[in-house]
Parts: sequence; C-alpha cells; structure tokens
Amino acid sequence: MNTVEDAMKPPAGGREVPLKVRLRRAERARTLGYLALIAPLAIFVLLIFVWPLISLLQRSVDNPEVSAALPRTVAALHGWSGHELPGEPAFAALAADLEALKGTSELASAAKRVNMELIGFRSLLLGAAREMPLAAGKPAKDAMIELDERWGELATWQVLARNRASVTPYYLLTALDFAIDDTGAVINAPAERTIYRAILVRTLWMSVIVTFWCLLLGFPVAYLLATQPPKVANLLMILVLLPFWTSVLVRVAAWIVLLQNEGPLNTAMVRLGLIDAPVQLVFNWIGVYIAMVHILLPFTVLPLYSVMKGISPTLMRAALSLGCPPFASFWKVYFPQTLPGIGAGGLLVFILSMGYYITPALLGSPKEQMASYFVAFYTNETINWGMAAALSTILLVATLALYVIYARYFGPAKVR
Repeated sequence: MNTVEDAMKPPAGGREVPLKVRLRRAERARTLGYLALIAPLAIFVLLIFVWPLISLLQRSVDNPEVSAALPRTVAALHGWSGHELPGEPAFAALAADLEALKGTSELASAAKRVNMELIGFRSLLLGAAREMPLAAGKPAKDAMIELDERWGELATWQVLARNRASVTPYYLLTALDFAIDDTGAVINAPAERTIYRAILVRTLWMSVIVTFWCLLLGFPVAYLLATQPPKVANLLMILVLLPFWTSVLVRVAAWIVLLQNEGPLNTAMVRLGLIDAPVQLVFNWIGVYIAMVHILLPFTVLPLYSVMKGISPTLMRAALSLGCPPFASFWKVYFPQTLPGIGAGGLLVFILSMGYYITPALLGSPKEQMASYFVAFYTNETINWGMAAALSTILLVATLALYVIYARYFGPAKVR
C-alpha cells in the first residue's frame, strides 16, 4: 500500500489524529520516498566523482614524505628561526632518523621530495644515511658537516624546515611558476624554470581557437538541421553523430594519413596546381586544430540544435511581415534566442579542449602540447602525483570559473 496514503489515514482506534499532523506525516513520507529514489544516484556520484575530486585536491597540497620519514628532525626544527644553523639537537635528531631509516623506501621518498626544491639534496641525504651511525663521542653537528659541507649551509636546513608540515603550497605555486625563497616568501621562479604559465596560456589559447571554429562551423549546421523537414533533418543528424561511432584514436590516425606530405590532400592540391610542393599540415598547429575541430564539432551542433528547434519560425515571419529586413530580423529576433545554445556548446567544447591529450600528442609538435600532456607526464613517467594534481586543480578552477561566467551571462534567465 502507498506510504503517503497510509500516513494520511486516521488510526483504527483511539482519538483521531489532527489533519495538520497527518499532512506533515504524509509530506515526510513523500520526502523519504524521493530520497530513497535518488539515493543510488547520489551514492554513485559521491564514489565516482566527488571522492576522486576531493582526493585530487588533497594530492595537490599533500606533503607527508619528510614529516613521516624524519619525525625527530621535524620536532627538533620546530620553532627554529631559520636565520642561523640549528643547534646540536637538530643534527643529532637527523642522525638518529637517518640511522633508523637507512635503506628504506620512506627515506628514498623523503630524499626525492626535498630534491625537488634543492637539486642534489637526494644524494646528500642518502649519502649521509649510508655513513650512519656517526662516530661515538663526537658532536653530531661537527660529524655531519665533516661528512658533507652542505650540512653546514643554511639553505639545506631551510628546505627541511619548509617541509615540516604535512601540507604544502609548493606544488600549486610551482604549477604557476612561483617559488618559495629562503625566508619563506613567495617569489617568481627563475627564468629557466618558468614553463607552466606559458603552458597554461597555450592551453587556454588553443581551446579558444578550437571553440571559435566549432561555433563558426557548427552554427549554420545546427540552423540547417533545425529548419529542414524531419526526414532530411534525421538524415543530416546521422551524419553529425557518425564520428561518435569511431574511436578518437582512429580518427586522429586517419588525419595523420590525410594530412601527411604524401597524403591524399597534399597530392590533390599539387595535381590541381594549387601548390607547387607539399605543405606541412601535420605535426604542427594546423593538424592539431583541424583534428580537434573535427572531433569536437558535434558537441557544438547538438546544444545549438536543441535550442534552435524550440524557436518558433513564426517569429521570423512576423518580423519580415512588419518590414524588418531579413538579416536584421535574424540578428535581432532569432540570434538572441540562440545564445543559451551558443554558451552551452562553447563551454562544452572549451572544457573538452582544455583536457585534450591524444590529439596534440600525436598530431602536434612540442610547441602544441597542452597542460594535459604534462599531467600525463608527471603521472606516468616521473610518478610525481603532487605536480599532476596541482596542474589538474588549476584546470579544474579554470573550468569552474568558465561555468560561473556562463551561468552569469549566458544562462536562460539572462537572455530572455
């Protein structure tokens, strides 16, 4: 029996429950029913999307290596001013930590982490661990400096002190070409290490170009689909959706064959006399843009078509009948109503473009590689999860900012 109906029924015996109470119970039963229906989807979204997203954000600031491997050293450096070498207790604590972790993976992870901030720290830390234990009866400070004079440098201990906490802004700052100096202040990274801002600007610029061409080519296609009879529109829609039935990797490989110097396109242009020699169309920006626009064009056409299909054709006829010229009628009456589709299609294509990896990697040169290439590099080759997560977080923030702009200026409520 229906739960809401059961809640509305008066009790079989005893005094009658007031109608207000029964209505409240019925509303509560209805709410619980709705929650039960959406609970599987909510759990799915939580496990598949929200939890990985939180893990990604945590990875971009996670810094457990030094604090886990060198707990005595971290404790001894607590409250250290950083303006002069630490005292004997810090050197003794470091020697004890190195002796306890000699030859372990924890020490190797800590050495790899500090080497990111000071080149050569890995060999310094692992070399000192191999010499443990120190000679008895000699101060640890003197013994460590005798092992390697770099232990007597202030910068060495400042790196260890900066990594005391289990949370660090290092990866996010590095992904934006910032660094932390010896005093702990945020500064611009050295010129020879500033590559990420250029990569992010390149990613945004290439995404803008691809989005522009997709909107420019997709708008007339969507208009044609929306204004044709159903049979013709269905046939054209099949042609639009046809690329979805082919793997992206296969389509990229096909473009490599078509655009290469001895490929069909260059051969046809040479035989027609349009060019004297083959033109380089692949392994540069031309091939990347052509392939990305081809792959992402349906993502522009579909949102535009869904919006255009809901626009009444009588509006244009009314404008024409009142003496408005055709182009003015289109621009002032029809086009403003397509802005939600333009915003949705442009946002979708832009977001997908920012995360593209395979197409630029196969069709482009090193100058066309986007941020996703470096995310894959840090994930698969250097196993630097912090940098991979930091670059991904920056792309996520850019995506959210674009969505806010879309909701603010292109949402349905803004273009009525």
